[in-house]
Amino acid sequence: MSPDLLWNPPEDAATATRMGRYLTWLDKPELSNYDDLWSWSVDNPGDFWASIWRHFEVSRAQVTGAEALPDERMPGAVWFDGHELNYAELMLRAPGRADDDVIVVARSDSRPDVELTVADLRAQVGACRAGLERLGVSSGDRVAAYLPNIPEAVVVLLACASLGAIFSSCAPEFGIRSVCDRWRQIEPTVLVTVDGYRYGDKHIDRRDEVATIRAELPSVSHVVALDYTGGTVPDAIGWDELLSQPAEPRFNPVPFEHPLYVLYSSGTTGLPKPIVHGHGGIALEHLKMLGLHHDLGPADRFYWFCTTGWMMWNYLVSAPLVGATMVLFDGNPTDPDLSAQWRMIEECGITNFGTSAPYLLACRKRGIKPSEVADLSGLRGIGSTGSPLPPEGFDYVYSDISDSVMLTSLSGGTDVCTGFVGGAPLVPVYRGEIACRCLGARVEAFDPQGNPLIGEQGELVITAPMPSMPVGFWGDDDGSRYREAYFDTFDGVWRHGDWITVTERGTCVITGRSDATLKRGGVRLGTAEFYSVVEALDEVADSLVVHLEDPNGGMGRLLLFVVPAPGVDVDAGLRKRIAAELRSSLSPRHVPDQLHAVTAVPRTLSGKKLEVPVKRILTGTPIEVAAAAGALANPESLEQYLHLGRT
Repeated sequence: MSPDLLWNPPEDAATATRMGRYLTWLDKPELSNYDDLWSWSVDNPGDFWASIWRHFEVSRAQVTGAEALPDERMPGAVWFDGHELNYAELMLRAPGRADDDVIVVARSDSRPDVELTVADLRAQVGACRAGLERLGVSSGDRVAAYLPNIPEAVVVLLACASLGAIFSSCAPEFGIRSVCDRWRQIEPTVLVTVDGYRYGDKHIDRRDEVATIRAELPSVSHVVALDYTGGTVPDAIGWDELLSQPAEPRFNPVPFEHPLYVLYSSGTTGLPKPIVHGHGGIALEHLKMLGLHHDLGPADRFYWFCTTGWMMWNYLVSAPLVGATMVLFDGNPTDPDLSAQWRMIEECGITNFGTSAPYLLACRKRGIKPSEVADLSGLRGIGSTGSPLPPEGFDYVYSDISDSVMLTSLSGGTDVCTGFVGGAPLVPVYRGEIACRCLGARVEAFDPQGNPLIGEQGELVITAPMPSMPVGFWGDDDGSRYREAYFDTFDGVWRHGDWITVTERGTCVITGRSDATLKRGGVRLGTAEFYSVVEALDEVADSLVVHLEDPNGGMGRLLLFVVPAPGVDVDAGLRKRIAAELRSSLSPRHVPDQLHAVTAVPRTLSGKKLEVPVKRILTGTPIEVAAAAGALANPESLEQYLHLGRT
């Protein structure tokens, strides 16, 4: 057995997993394993997605492959033309669940625990739809939710979807500019908000922010306020009033591409792109991912630590599509300590737990052994996303959490509201490698000339259409912004903006954003490999690396910024150790020309490092131009890079 092999599918995977049963259901003798299934799914996208439609019984229509995808061009693929559905209706049928089964479990720092049964959720969605209609909301109108990760946000989403209105959310920690930059573009008619929230033992009042947002959005005719922490929002309709008139949920059938919600790019260097996702694309993609890849069903409780400002929330709350219970959390995940999330798995009966690579690595550094902190015997799957999980993160999962879970290192994005490389219950997990390319996602690595690569790093591209590719960008009537964002580099091919290596065994390694790539002497160096080495050191809490090119064609300067662990000084000894580790683990080219100690690494609100804005600041771009402060979790961190750029 390969020393890098960490997990194998159980012997009964063909009959005990939903993907195995799907493969049997297809009844195609030529498809004997996952590789065969993946190849068929991307070579025959119409047939594959028609099979997802039929397998999950999206409707009674027995759609053929030709009907599912009559036009395969990119951009502009046409999906399920003439067929109607409704995402909320598919969600609220909750297959395999009874009316009194719990379908939503919610934990919060701001109020006591909440649980909703299937019947509760249906009733609240029906009443919320009726309330929105009383406010004049109709199909095509936009409803904005300034809400935490709580059941009410799910209710608003489903109520909007049920009547064909379009949902858009921002987490309450988003700043005023960040929120207004997003919502001015879509002109919502109703704003649903909280008065504030608690983060651990700290109360954050957002009523002033709500007042300013309201003033900045003249399209808003009504504000609905949820009393979440005991405050009162002036001139607002109460949540209870909105839901005061009981009504059975009703569902307007809409075309496959009818807008469901608008998500946004990070907006760190300009206005966030308003990415429109459709009912059909999201329903089919999430059925495939949650049902087949995560192997979720009616017996499962699915949790991913996220906020309503990140696409993983939209991914998480699709759990009822496959009958699974969603687990929501709003608050400080490390309160009272870093082990709180592991205890929550036991307390809430979570079977599939999603988090980020930095959280797993932080727990590892602290010496936390989750299997000793909590009873994790019910845990079947662990997901990690947001940034590449390095090999030591894989080791940690299987040594200190569970040797039997399926680890899904997931990568995708807001652009497709899913992961297109991840895990599957029919494939093994190898150390430091994403287990597979997902079904229906023709992911390849391209060289600069557009030739596919195997075993070599290249641009991550998608060379066949996926139904959850955006319907378009809001307000981009001629599609020019959409084409420029994804299709300008390779004609008819989606360029995602990551570096990827597809190995000969079909696994993948992502080594960072291609726009943040470090090029020294003509050699490309991925940022992820730097972080894997540097942040493995106990003395380092966080790090960021950028390369400043030499306009005359020289080597340029490689700059490494290090946040030391508490009580650690970045002295000559640590500098030498970091250089030695990079030289021995990677190469002499990876040794930085300069190493600076900083207090923080700038990150987006969803936790991603900002290499490109820092690089722009270091080369003379003003901070307010290099990065939009409202899109950052810690905008104050940028000032020190401005100072360093002057030294």
